[in-house]
Amino acid sequence: MNDLVRQHTALSDSDLEWLHLLVSEWQLLSDLSFADLVLWVPTRDGTRYVSVAQMRPNTGPTSYQDDMVGHLVPRGRRPLLDAALDEGRIVREGDPEWREEVPVRVESIPVRREGRVLGVIARNTNLLTVRTPSRLELTYLQSASDLAQMIAAGTFPFPEEQVEMDSSPRAGDGLIRLDADGIVQYASPNGLSAYHRLGLASDLVGQHLGQLTAELAPSRGPVDEALVKIASGYAPRETEVEGNSGVIQLRAIPLKPKGVRIGSLVLLRDVTELRRRERELITKDATIREIHHRVKNNLQTVAALLRLQSRRMDSARGREALNEAVRRVGSIAIVHETLSQNLDERVEFDDIADRVIAMVAEISPGKVDCRRTGRFGILDAEVATPLSMVLTEVLQNALEHAFAQGEHGSVEVAAVRGEVQAQNSRLLITVQDDGRGLPEGFDAQRTGNLGLQIVRTLVEGELGGTFDMFPVPEPGRGTRVVLDIPVPDKR
Repeated sequence: MNDLVRQHTALSDSDLEWLHLLVSEWQLLSDLSFADLVLWVPTRDGTRYVSVAQMRPNTGPTSYQDDMVGHLVPRGRRPLLDAALDEGRIVREGDPEWREEVPVRVESIPVRREGRVLGVIARNTNLLTVRTPSRLELTYLQSASDLAQMIAAGTFPFPEEQVEMDSSPRAGDGLIRLDADGIVQYASPNGLSAYHRLGLASDLVGQHLGQLTAELAPSRGPVDEALVKIASGYAPRETEVEGNSGVIQLRAIPLKPKGVRIGSLVLLRDVTELRRRERELITKDATIREIHHRVKNNLQTVAALLRLQSRRMDSARGREALNEAVRRVGSIAIVHETLSQNLDERVEFDDIADRVIAMVAEISPGKVDCRRTGRFGILDAEVATPLSMVLTEVLQNALEHAFAQGEHGSVEVAAVRGEVQAQNSRLLITVQDDGRGLPEGFDAQRTGNLGLQIVRTLVEGELGGTFDMFPVPEPGRGTRVVLDIPVPDKR
């Protein structure tokens, strides 16, 4: 719609915003009218109309099989559009039009904003299935007429009301018509069923909806005056009402076809099951986070016990082995701590990598600068947990074997995330030091300590990636470790 309006018309941005607000609301008018709606706006030179939006009803057959958006018609071809635009009134004159052997009643509703007519809504009703209307249909049509008059007067839609139309109740979900005093004149079967869910044992017609709603959804304190006013339809608002283990979503629309409120429409939907599922999901998420929190606490307890045991050992090799175990356990605890703060089983691994680097750097025998470049990005927990251990082992190995006591050096962890397929990407991790290098004849795939065996097992077995370790090819010294890991993309 933006492109069509800016290309063909002279409307301002504030006028365009009003049209957007109208289009976000006009599904209600279409459903209540049992009719298609097409929004026509005069072109910049005033010689033609351009259709910028279209809506089909959910409550009846369509009058247009084709998409009308973007069509241009000259003035004079559709006299009802000309009359509504020039005179600023709703035009219903004329005989039904015949489209593909289907009779269609056409009406034109001017769209007014701040005293100016911006365009015209053509309301097209398929008359092929017309029958004697029921009380429900008569209420729909009367309500549609009131809304059409409000659009023509520039009092609908309501700028101060921000409604999420995807989740807001619709006419078919449940409708109640109130008079000016808030007394129920008509309630659709779905509307009545929703109030039965709240605990109503009688009929709705003749009752004051605001007072009744406050009684069915009692609060612990005084009567909720705001709820009474909303349910009575005094202001355009949306709220939820809970009572008798039921939850209904309620939206009030004051009807002011001639500037004075003559009553209200109340749209409502039973959202009991939806809210129950949401609460179950919230409970499930909270339980999962609590599990991760407890696992983190247990791992930290294990690490503390291992640390205490290492301090009591006389063997230097035994103390070092226990300290390595402490760091391995600690790297897993970092992942679970991060997961305990998230709503899903995914983590931003950059923060975890930085904490692992800081933890391992504490064991450096020399003055070694450890830094990270690039981004790991968001990873699933099933990838993050083994990867944190792999990173711990690689860094620990570099700091222990690459530098002598008091020696200066650096270790860089570089991460590159690259797209490979539509549903997968690869994470390339390079850990490079400028230390003493590898011993002669070293084969990373066959030799190595326990740490390198853990790395090979996790990378190749659990992560499905590749691992290699070789001297830095450039002049100088140092060792480079390359990890290439497939990362499922679940965005």
